[in-house]
Order: sequence, then C-alpha cells, then structure tokens
Amino acid sequence: MATTSAQYRSRAYLLLIPFFLVFAAIFMPWYPGAHGGKVNGLDYLDNFFNELSKGSAYYIDLQKEKVTRYQGQTFSTTMTMKSADEAATTAKLFTTNNIPATIENTRVSISGDFGTMLTIMLEDADLMYKNDGLAITTKYGINERQVLNSWYKSLGAMEKDLNKGKEFEKAKAVKNAMTKAIEPAYNYYGVEAKPVKDEVVLLIFALAFYVIYTVWYGFGVLFLFEGIGIRLEH
Repeated sequence: MATTSAQYRSRAYLLLIPFFLVFAAIFMPWYPGAHGGKVNGLDYLDNFFNELSKGSAYYIDLQKEKVTRYQGQTFSTTMTMKSADEAATTAKLFTTNNIPATIENTRVSISGDFGTMLTIMLEDADLMYKNDGLAITTKYGINERQVLNSWYKSLGAMEKDLNKGKEFEKAKAVKNAMTKAIEPAYNYYGVEAKPVKDEVVLLIFALAFYVIYTVWYGFGVLFLFEGIGIRLEH
C-alpha cells in the first residue's frame, strides 16, 4: 500500500519534534564545566575532546632532547616587534634568563647560546602545558599567555634570520619548537589531559550520537519534503 502525504508528514513530525527538543537540551547549561559551574553541551564536548587530544600532543621532552646538540653554539639576531611595549616585554624575557638584549625603538637585539635559548623557551612551554602558569608569571612578572606569545614571535623572527643565512637545520629546530611546544602549550593551557582509554565509553557514545543525530535529522527532512509533495530523487 502506497504511503500517503499525511503519513509522510506524521513521520516527519515524529522525527523532527524530538530532534529539536534534544537540540534545545544540548544548548542548555546543564553539563559540568571544565573549571566548575555548568556549560552547554557543545562546550562540554569541546572540552572533552580537547582533554583527549592534549594527551597525545605532548612532544616537548623530545624537543628538549633534540636541541641539546646546539648547546655552546653562539647565535645573534635582531627582531622587529609591532610596538615598543612588545619589544620591552621580549627583551625582559631574555634578560631575565641572563641573555643580553638591547632595545632600539621596536627592535630587539639578542646574543647568546642558541641551545640554551631554545631550552629556556621549551621549559616555559612545558610549565604551560602542565597548567603551571603561576610559575611563569612569578618568574617574569608578566601574564603567562603573554610570555608564550612573545616566545612564539621571537622564534618566528629567529627562523626567518636562520633561513636567510641558509642555516636550515637550525631553522627547522626553531620551527619545531614553535609548532610542537610553544603553540600546543598555549592552546591547551587550562585543559586537563585525559587518556583515551579512561574515557572510551563516552567517546564511543559521542561519536555514535553524532552519526545517529545527523541521520535522524536527514530522514525527518526527507519525510517532511515528501509530505508536502517535494520528491527527492537521485
């Protein structure tokens, strides 16, 4: 017996009404937040996946090991910052670590042991990755995120200088420090790392729910179109 338009509409309503009720529930602040309080479902799942991915994005110890080969190698460069304040902040980071730095307007000139410079930056990134921002703020008297941002910009300037001088191996080491240490430490700051094996049930549920919820909506729209006389064909 052929399905009537009314039957298609009924199927659409049976699918779409609970779909939008669940949709509304997802956006309600009913779920535990990362730092206490309640958040909506999207924020909860966003933090959940960040916690899982953080555990597999840690390469700082490996980078520390790799830069030991540059210990004792002198390096000097001049970095142009966006403002005088930014230049002053950058210079302070180096001088706090006993690396000479001079300022001229927005330009910061530094000179010191290349391996030591990278190691210092990697150690600060390690603290941030482990959510110990207080140790960085105490050391420099500067907001921990601002410290990592300044280190990132400093490394970017170093990389350009090294590539210009055709020291590509050192430039690669600098690039790796940026992308595999400073950047993830900054992005994951405040997120608690969790191993996937400890959250596998929730992970499977979240992925399965995403697939089912998408198909659920698709069939609801399909039946609605069929019910109002619009046929979807390949």
